[in-house]
Amino acid sequence: MAVTLSLVALFGLVLVFLLRSHSLTPGGAFTAAGFGFFLASTGAADPINHMAAALIDALPNI
Repeated sequence: MAVTLSLVALFGLVLVFLLRSHSLTPGGAFTAAGFGFFLASTGAADPINHMAAALIDALPNI
């Protein structure tokens, strides 16, 4: 749960930065958020969560 909240905060900050620097339009941000929302309800959500957890666990060993 803590990892998920941290990743949400990280991606939110990146999204805010991209919007403020005009590298991403509000329409593109809405599309990306919608894609992520609908991707989370598919069978791909579990492998993506496992991959993110594995990457986070591997970071201290780098």
